[in-house]
Amino acid sequence: MSEIRRPDDMVRITTAQLADAFIAEQVELIKKQVGDKKVLLALSGGVDSSVVAALLIKAIGQQLVCVHVNHGLLRKGEPEQVIEVFRNQMNANLIYVDATDRFLDKLAGVSDPETKRKIIGGEFIEVFAEEARKLDGISFLAQGTIWPDILESEAGIKAHHNAGGLPEDMKFELVEPVRILFKDEVRVVGKQLGLPDNMVYRQPFPGPGLGVRCPGAITRDRLAAVRESDAILREEFAKNGLEGKVWQYFTVVPDFKSTGVKDGKRTFDWPCIIRAINTTDVMEVTVEHLPDALIDHLVNRIIAEVPGINRVLFDYTPKPPATVEYE
Repeated sequence: MSEIRRPDDMVRITTAQLADAFIAEQVELIKKQVGDKKVLLALSGGVDSSVVAALLIKAIGQQLVCVHVNHGLLRKGEPEQVIEVFRNQMNANLIYVDATDRFLDKLAGVSDPETKRKIIGGEFIEVFAEEARKLDGISFLAQGTIWPDILESEAGIKAHHNAGGLPEDMKFELVEPVRILFKDEVRVVGKQLGLPDNMVYRQPFPGPGLGVRCPGAITRDRLAAVRESDAILREEFAKNGLEGKVWQYFTVVPDFKSTGVKDGKRTFDWPCIIRAINTTDVMEVTVEHLPDALIDHLVNRIIAEVPGINRVLFDYTPKPPATVEYE
């Protein structure tokens, strides 16, 4: 599957009819590729993996085994939400693996962004291999690779854990049904597959999770600061009608400290950077300019509620020159 490329003359999927045609084509391709074998899917709960899950369920039903790995780098409340939506509502064949300590222990002291990504990606594959050994007939690994992943990997901009092959000692063949789609097309397809709006229009989340929003060597306390500040940002965007209108918004807590004052005492804590952006194809990104009152409110909440933060900054940089994520 890895050699499949987006045709130069492919019409952008913007309508229900185009999505239906793509779905019908992929269902047949999946059936032909998989046959009566089982498929293992990394189900993060993000848009890409959720759409892949829905496509596979439509094509092969219970032959799909979804594995949700909690690598300790998920957003607040996310593992619980994935279990609720997929196991309880969609009746998916779901295996939940809490591998938090395993991932964070391997990442301890590692500051290079590419090395971090490779550790996270490699560990994911190891977890899946372990789960596969417990199951009979697993021959395929499904992935939510999309077209920008391929383009950026080929350009050397970043390594993507889901844009490369498996280790040679693994016998899984890849199933990548949305590989040739841009993010906006994946959403149209997901809507047609009947996925709920809060999943289809959920803001994208990188495979390495909060690991790329905790630049430098990941520590549990700084990771907690990213998770809590991100939860506040998402809550306030929802309250202010920005959820679903702004493509992606998140916080970053970099690995340096500055002097501050709190309760009349000196502090030496981290800054929290807010990023809010819009795009259609992820190749170019513009910055969402938030109302001053909302920024002031976010600053007050994050400073008051998140331990270890004494400054809040706003990133006004588009892409290019900046990438979406910090690592």
